[in-house]
Amino acid sequence: MDIFGPVADRYETARPGYPPELADAILAYHGGTPAAVAEIGAGTGKGTEILTALGAPVTCIEPDPEMAAVLSARHPQARVHIGHFEQWPPPPGGADILAAAMSWHWLDPATRNPRARQALTPQGTLALFGHHYGYADPNQATAIRTALDALDPTATERPPDWMAQDVRSGGHFTDIHIDRFQRTLPLSRAQFLALVSTFGPFLTRPPELQRRGLEVLGRLADDFGGTVVLNLRTTLTLARPLP
Repeated sequence: MDIFGPVADRYETARPGYPPELADAILAYHGGTPAAVAEIGAGTGKGTEILTALGAPVTCIEPDPEMAAVLSARHPQARVHIGHFEQWPPPPGGADILAAAMSWHWLDPATRNPRARQALTPQGTLALFGHHYGYADPNQATAIRTALDALDPTATERPPDWMAQDVRSGGHFTDIHIDRFQRTLPLSRAQFLALVSTFGPFLTRPPELQRRGLEVLGRLADDFGGTVVLNLRTTLTLARPLP
């Protein structure tokens, strides 16, 4: 996740936060206030904002020092561990809630489920959540998708419920539950381009392709009257470790 360090400040301002209802859904599933919460790949603290509302101490695991610096400034009450989840020592007995906000896909698919299970208490809760960025206007969706496919036909997109599918197929968790939240989010041309420029697939492309992509999307935003309306779908996956 170290690609995000150079854009940490932009990430914080451009990325949308999460619906506050997520905290209530996590608490209801868990069955009360947890004793301790750990967050994998906390970034600048977009998900931390939800987790600190659970009423328990939060430990944030973040490998990128620049992202961690923004996180610490935003959430001084959280304990920040700079490093990778794979090297993080869980507390004795495990964490009551282990969460990941838009970071589950960065973990090794072969080990993320068993490691998460080992990091939890026997009665703990795994809470995975993230956004799926769609478009409220079908014409905008088609134009943007067509433009991006022309620039890079190798790009793929995960389905909204992929985290639940991953946890289910991993075989280390049970009682898998999905909550979905949806809202529209109008963005100005500048806001839209700033958001796109924080996406992992964008940051991993060559600089020339990044430049061309922003030019094309900027022209499309102008054609749309200067506003792109997102259909922002947030999916929360909850699960308990198998005995």
